[in-house]
Amino acid sequence: MNPANTHLVRIAMAALLIIGCVAVLLPFVGTLLLAAVICVTAWPAYTRLLRLVGNRPNLAALTACLLLVLLVLLPMIVLSGSLASAVEAAIRTVKPLIADGLPLEAPAWLAGLPLAGPEIAAYWHKVAASRAELNELLQQLFEPTRKFLLATVTVFGRGLLQLLLVIFFVFFILRDAPKFAALLRSAAYKLGGELGERMLNLARGTVTGVMVGIVGTAAAQALVGGMGYLIAGVPGVVVLTFATFIFSMVPVIGPTLIWGGAAAWLYSDGQSGWAIFMALWGILAISGVDNFVKPILISRTAALPLILIIVGVFGGVLVFGFIGLFLGPALLALGQALVREWLADDAPALTRASAHD
Repeated sequence: MNPANTHLVRIAMAALLIIGCVAVLLPFVGTLLLAAVICVTAWPAYTRLLRLVGNRPNLAALTACLLLVLLVLLPMIVLSGSLASAVEAAIRTVKPLIADGLPLEAPAWLAGLPLAGPEIAAYWHKVAASRAELNELLQQLFEPTRKFLLATVTVFGRGLLQLLLVIFFVFFILRDAPKFAALLRSAAYKLGGELGERMLNLARGTVTGVMVGIVGTAAAQALVGGMGYLIAGVPGVVVLTFATFIFSMVPVIGPTLIWGGAAAWLYSDGQSGWAIFMALWGILAISGVDNFVKPILISRTAALPLILIIVGVFGGVLVFGFIGLFLGPALLALGQALVREWLADDAPALTRASAHD
């Protein structure tokens, strides 16, 4: 065979092999990336655990994965079950309203709201008086709302499977971490020399900083929220605390959905004083933590603008599902840091060129 043709055949075979590998790994890209991010972030704690178990990688990796199951996976299972039950209860509550229409008089707790209660009650009466129009509106809204709520539960259900797969990958990455680290350093040096090694170190610091900032802030908000739920006597404190932890990763509105719902439940139960306490605790304490803790945690490495956190969270969920809550902001922060480093590396050359001109 002609040497040129042989060379082309080799290139084609290598290309097909690469395409095949990418096709096989593509469904697991998100879970693999999140597993790697968790391992990088937890590496200092893992090294201490490794020393405690006598430098036995298998036992240390297994212990770390069991901790992840206890701290993350099991609470997620409980939260998913609670969400599914809440959706079913909401559907059972709304169906009679669609069939029979709203009562003419607003509920007492709604009419008794300070300042706006009488106006809301009057508007309720006006809308409820037109049964035909109201029923048509409710029927139009019911099906999309039901699908949205069920889709939310489905996201959490898929998140359970994704987290299980992430924990599975974490075991092997932690167990063979020295080998993977050596391969990464070698690849970085071959691709970019000293710049490649510097980029690798920057990537590790950025991912660690952002993950510690986002997850650490969520944990702090959950802790403060749990204290508030316990003081106010809200039922299901453990579930609400973990829900606050998860939803606190959604910027701006996330934790408000949880403590706001707790305040609404307290008010509807006739506990107006505790409802006011819960609302003030949510505004000043739970949401206030985000303004103080997150900048302190993230500022040690690379600050991430709020817009990138928001885009990272929602974009990550759209692309990767539930695990995108963690993965999206980390990837955007890494991209931002690498671009800044690259531009800073080119700045001296551009300055010298301008001076020469």
